[in-house]
Amino acid sequence: MADTASPQPAPDCVPIADHGLIGDLRTVALVGTDGTIDWYCPPAFDAPSVFAAVLDAERGGRFELAAAQTARTKQFYFPDTNVLITRFFSEDGVAEVQDFMPVTDAGAGEAERHRLIRRVVCVRGALPFRARVAPRFHYGADPHTVRAEGRLVLFESASLSLALTATVPLEADGADVTAEFKLAEGESAVFALDQVGGDVAPRRCACAEADEQFSATVTYWRRWLAQSRYRGRWREMVHRSALTLKLLTYAPTGAIVAAPTTSLPERLGGERNWDYRYVWVRDAAFAVYALLRLGFSGEAAAFMRFLTLHISPGDGRATGPLQVMYGIDGRTELPERELGHLAGHRGSAPVRIGNAAAEQLQLDIYGALIDSIYLYDKWAEPISSAQWDDVCALVDWVCANWDQPDEGVWETRGGRRNFLYSRLMCWVAVERAIRLANRRGLPADLLRWRQCRDVIYRRVMDRGWSPERGAFVQYEGGDVLDAAVLMMPLAKFIAPTDPKWLATLDVLTEDLVSDSLVYRYDPRSSPDGLRGDEGTFSICSFWYVEALTRAGRLDEARLAFEKMLTYGNHLGLYAEEIGRTGEQQGNFPQAFTHLSLISAAYNLDRALG
Repeated sequence: MADTASPQPAPDCVPIADHGLIGDLRTVALVGTDGTIDWYCPPAFDAPSVFAAVLDAERGGRFELAAAQTARTKQFYFPDTNVLITRFFSEDGVAEVQDFMPVTDAGAGEAERHRLIRRVVCVRGALPFRARVAPRFHYGADPHTVRAEGRLVLFESASLSLALTATVPLEADGADVTAEFKLAEGESAVFALDQVGGDVAPRRCACAEADEQFSATVTYWRRWLAQSRYRGRWREMVHRSALTLKLLTYAPTGAIVAAPTTSLPERLGGERNWDYRYVWVRDAAFAVYALLRLGFSGEAAAFMRFLTLHISPGDGRATGPLQVMYGIDGRTELPERELGHLAGHRGSAPVRIGNAAAEQLQLDIYGALIDSIYLYDKWAEPISSAQWDDVCALVDWVCANWDQPDEGVWETRGGRRNFLYSRLMCWVAVERAIRLANRRGLPADLLRWRQCRDVIYRRVMDRGWSPERGAFVQYEGGDVLDAAVLMMPLAKFIAPTDPKWLATLDVLTEDLVSDSLVYRYDPRSSPDGLRGDEGTFSICSFWYVEALTRAGRLDEARLAFEKMLTYGNHLGLYAEEIGRTGEQQGNFPQAFTHLSLISAAYNLDRALG
């Protein structure tokens, strides 16, 4: 639990880590420990924001709801759910705000409402509250009108309309709406924010309806989590990570976003600010692996449908490289531009939407994708003949193109290189396809595939090894270290106790590891086309734990894992990176980090017995 001070609105953005996440499998909202929703993009992850105070405290928009007197706050999740509780403790009483978004079956006709419910309950004494709803449509660029009808208010802009209903009086204040009320022990108040228009009309939300939807939402999440097969030592952290990954799925298509935010900085004041609200083939494929490990085959099946519809060639022919990322609806055009009117999180401009990395060549994605298909076929259900034709087309393309230089897994903007990780994952693509063909007796050009697999292996072992460093390095002919090579034993390319690998692990530990935290690489030694430093990369820290585990260094692995758990926020959520003083940096929460936590916990727990 977080213990923070003062309910008064901060003059600047709340720190990245001081947030919880709620959602309805179509979009999400970030709720600060001060009770403010300062990130919300209805009706979908990649839609323009309505609340974006996390990117600009003045112009971004927010939904404040907090005690109207000095109070401490603590925040936690209702057990085994994605229902978020923010509690306010003062001398006069204790109250809590229950934030959730009902998960509605699209067939029920209510999915397009995207209802966001904020229920305030006084549990001891009496406490005054104040609310301010200040939407700023289209990333704060579009004006809107306010039309009040008693306890129902319509916010209307050119592209989107929202309806706010409450069980307490509302008062218009320019472009905003406010409320002040006092609750005694046992009393409650409800605010509901809906997207309206078309077939979705404004509808009031009485206390009784809010109670019903609270119970239904709790039931939904608990029923979903009950599918988990994990019973290990770190059950609470693993399950929180699973619940977070589920929140990052887009139910209509089965897409899994890398993170639900854009432009949260990898370093305060730096330019490494990117839009992560899209489907990275690599990230989503790894997420499928993590969810399958725990027993969530439905999410894996949904992502396979997304692949079939939007990513795989579809006709058994691959005419060019796969795109690095796609929109949640499968679209391929994701033009990157800057929003100059937003100041950025704590002044960290620019704020970007879209992502130019979609146009990069990243060969590693083939390995992640085909490995996920292989595991789905092994652990969930056999892939279809048409899907196998697509796999064959992808592998044939890899066999013809694996030796190209590319931008690599870290999406550098400093030019293409012959990255070891790209070669490694091309090997994974071919090797897993061979396994699948052999296990199922499926037709394939196995002679060509085996020859290609072996050539890639020799290339990595010969040119990826630096005798001077005594380690595998970032790219062929170089001497720069890269934490991505931690995937070598995890992908079963090299034995985890191979002398060359153990030497690499020692060199990585000495040069890139700081108190269990792992840097991706040193940008001063390997310029990536961007200014400034960055924090440690949390997925690499969990890869490090797993590499230690597989090497049999269990005491080191367990200590490193336990240390990593202390860097999560008060709810067990992780951004992309950890800064020098332990602060969360980058988009939040990050699917990559949570899926690697699951994998590290699963394998370490199994190794400990």
